[in-house]
Amino acid sequence: MATYSIRDLEKISGIKAHTIRIWEKRYEIIQPSRTPTNIRFYSDNDLRKLLNISFLSRNGLKISKIANLGNDEIGEKVLLFTQKANHTENTIESLIISMIELDENKFERILSNIIIKLGFEETFTNILHPFFEKIGILWQAGTIIPAHEHFISGLVRQKLIVAIDGLRDKPIIKNSQFLLFLPEGEFHELGLLFYQYSLKKRGFKTLYLGQSVPIENLIVINKTSKSAFFLTNITFPFPEKQLRNLFNQLTKEFVNQQIFIFGAITNKISFELPKNISKILSPNDFIAQLEFIN
Repeated sequence: MATYSIRDLEKISGIKAHTIRIWEKRYEIIQPSRTPTNIRFYSDNDLRKLLNISFLSRNGLKISKIANLGNDEIGEKVLLFTQKANHTENTIESLIISMIELDENKFERILSNIIIKLGFEETFTNILHPFFEKIGILWQAGTIIPAHEHFISGLVRQKLIVAIDGLRDKPIIKNSQFLLFLPEGEFHELGLLFYQYSLKKRGFKTLYLGQSVPIENLIVINKTSKSAFFLTNITFPFPEKQLRNLFNQLTKEFVNQQIFIFGAITNKISFELPKNISKILSPNDFIAQLEFIN
């Protein structure tokens, strides 16, 4: 079981530590444990409850009323608010709560509900993309563990694969083919799967190679596939020298291809990229660029 300081709770929930202490004292909403040296610490259950309370409070429920609800009643009200509202921050916070609770059914209900309202592509660009960005921040801060991210990534990956399979009979109406791959040592493929979905939806032919593909393999595949565009994700924090070498190799071997790169690390690159390599700043940015490609 993980333990959290009051500063961790403040960082994840957005509720000031001072307010948390007042709620503890006045309403006994959560009761921290203490170390032998009298330092407060909180459990997973405390964090889950505070996230739910924070959500309900921001949606207009008075803390005095929330304090009288049982844990099951609080959870039911959170789910009810999520199903009624389209507010992005509310939905993202509900997904984070279900991740920390490792509650697959709740995550599925929330995500399915928003997909029905917004459609799959808009759900990914406006909800899941910022959701995973927030997860990355929480992971870097040490307030969640990799297992939380893996749990949610597995569920989203299933959704993406089902959505892509649903486009199996979509006619190819574009002349250009995209080759999608992750460079050697890179394994985060959710973004790549989403872009495959977006490409197929718009009638592009795609060749999906997946995780950790050596450049030597790309050279062999390219002799047969003749893809006009390459698309790859850079999430792993490779050293700058290694990134430069990767991009130089790509532009040298595939001088006739336009290469799109995206991902958390991509957006932090400060050095000049080769002419045939372009950054994708966001899913919406990529979708907009597709309008100009035949």
